[in-house]
Amino acid sequence: MLEITQIPVSLDTGATEQGCLDACRSEAARVLSCRPEDLAHVELHRKSVDARKKREVHFVLSAHVNLRTRAAEEAALRRLSARNASRVRKIDDTPVNYPAPLHASRRPEIRPVVVGAGCAGLFAALTLAEAGLRPLLIERGDNAERRTTAIDRFIKTRELDPESNIQFGLGGAGTFSDGKLNTGTKNPHHRLILQTMVDAGAAHDILWDAKPHVGSDVLPLVVTHIVRRIEQLGGEVRFRCRMVDIERTVTGAPKAITVEQDGGAGEATERIAANRIILACGHSARDVFELLVRRGFAVERKTFAMGVRIEHLQADIDRAQYGPAAGHPALGAAPYKLVAHMPNGRNVFTFCMCPGGEVVAAASEAGGVVVNGASLHARAGVNANAALLVNVNPDDLPGTDPLAGVELQRRCERRAFEMGGGDYRAPAQLVGDFLSGRESARVGRIQPTYPLGVTWTAIDEVLPSHIVETLRAGIPALGKKLRGYSDDEAVLTAIESRSSSPVTVVRDRSCTALGAPGIYPCGEGAGYAGGIMSAAADGIRCAEALIDSL
Repeated sequence: MLEITQIPVSLDTGATEQGCLDACRSEAARVLSCRPEDLAHVELHRKSVDARKKREVHFVLSAHVNLRTRAAEEAALRRLSARNASRVRKIDDTPVNYPAPLHASRRPEIRPVVVGAGCAGLFAALTLAEAGLRPLLIERGDNAERRTTAIDRFIKTRELDPESNIQFGLGGAGTFSDGKLNTGTKNPHHRLILQTMVDAGAAHDILWDAKPHVGSDVLPLVVTHIVRRIEQLGGEVRFRCRMVDIERTVTGAPKAITVEQDGGAGEATERIAANRIILACGHSARDVFELLVRRGFAVERKTFAMGVRIEHLQADIDRAQYGPAAGHPALGAAPYKLVAHMPNGRNVFTFCMCPGGEVVAAASEAGGVVVNGASLHARAGVNANAALLVNVNPDDLPGTDPLAGVELQRRCERRAFEMGGGDYRAPAQLVGDFLSGRESARVGRIQPTYPLGVTWTAIDEVLPSHIVETLRAGIPALGKKLRGYSDDEAVLTAIESRSSSPVTVVRDRSCTALGAPGIYPCGEGAGYAGGIMSAAADGIRCAEALIDSL
């Protein structure tokens, strides 16, 4: 198979998949100096927007091409012009798949347990199920339908369910987000993950969009279908099932876990034999971190980030990114990704940018305010929002407690709750007021989307001083990179505190926890991922490591 890159097409031509394919087929025949009928198969591989010149915004495509024979492909490579040689390369077209079912003699008597049904846990359990290991997947929160109901009830009544919310439940924190699948990491499993999501109901375009997303209105269906596949393969999935203890042998290996199962009529405690456990608990499973420290696991501080959500009008972001092409139906809502390196040695950066989205209420503990962002698949909302963050380094934290970062998060979230008024409203401030050091007292031209309402105030007291200082210096710097970003009436809503885990559960090259053979810390919560794709890939990696150990 050959890959051809740097295929430019107009916005009108690239508006549809068929238009892109026609352009790829035509360019492949021209570049490879062959007849169209010599092209056995042409597949759109990547589509991105080139907006470097605002008056010439267009798409850039890459394609995977098969000629009739391997010999024909080799001959085409030899006759490439010097100009096109850098655009064409031979690639391996061997697909990456889940492991084949193990022979019965290799299957353990005690089924493996996966703790947590976020992206890492789901793909770990699916990999184990495909290998015929019939895993038990436990999730402290609800399935997608009941979880949606719990979130809606929180918005209407302000009654938070600490086990079923934006953070906890099927699909983890990613389910009620934008569902962004772009990643800065490279992994051979990425295509498999995307194809799995398409098979489960995600739009086909995530296979080739350079910045793919699913949408918080589609993700619940996708994760539900993945659960059904796990069950069809012999796995068991339990919701409202929370791990509260781990028993270990004298060698440190797991022996059993204790869970509390909420069946609707109260919680029942159960001991489950388990000698192979994948811990995919998510970055907000603070009780699990506490349990691991208590049980002697190697848990260390790691760098994480905190800050705010910043909101602009999406139309302003579109104009800043696309110039006169803004509003073209083929482009959709414009994303952005920004970073600035500040004189104080720290960075301010955006994360989880949600075009045409809204700020969501992401608390998982009573008496704390947490914000996050989400977009529906259409990304048709009036506002754009993104996390605006500053790193918190281990040296910024007092003492030696490995959970000091968790305590900082919790303290700031409780302060945000108090400053919001004590009823889950979020403290908010206009950018102009924040930069000038004065309280905000009114809404500007950008209506905040946080669903429980905001309290106009000054957000300085919510965040550590070094974060406030870096944000004040960083917002104008980011405004120089994206026109209008430092708009006086942009809205800052606090507090974005759960963008990443503040701890690492240390593991070795076999993916097992130090001193705990058979236990596999996995995903964002354990400190080994930073988004849907990297979490899913780490879930597969840990599952494959478990399978290899058999």
